[in-house]
Amino acid sequence: MGKPKVLFLCSHNSARSQMAEAWLNHLGGDKWEAMSAGLEAGELNPLAVEAMKEVGLDISEHKTKSVMEIIKRGILFSYVITVCDESEAEKCPVFPAFTRRLHWSIPDPAKLTGTHEEKLEAIRHIRDDIKKRILDFLKEN
Repeated sequence: MGKPKVLFLCSHNSARSQMAEAWLNHLGGDKWEAMSAGLEAGELNPLAVEAMKEVGLDISEHKTKSVMEIIKRGILFSYVITVCDESEAEKCPVFPAFTRRLHWSIPDPAKLTGTHEEKLEAIRHIRDDIKKRILDFLKEN
């Protein structure tokens, strides 16, 4: 049997789910396989790319994907983790019963306001929160 697979879902696969995918593949990559998608494919958030580069993880070549692209590929996931707000999470498709679904409510980086530095500081907090959640997930599983 291969590594358990985790799918991280958010609105546009532009920041939160991309960061979660990168963290899980980095921190648990020898035992876990992560992918990410959005309800719709968006544009990769340059602030997320910048914040992840600061910690040595380059997501600049990641492509955004819609969850329908993933579903069509027929991949079976052990976990589907939504990383958006509650209202967006409710729009996510249903996966087979043997897929465990978790929800992590994480603020949307696309809604950040302020100067570039203020937004970058806010996304650093989001990045670090996601890392902590990934570490907790790995301890529990």
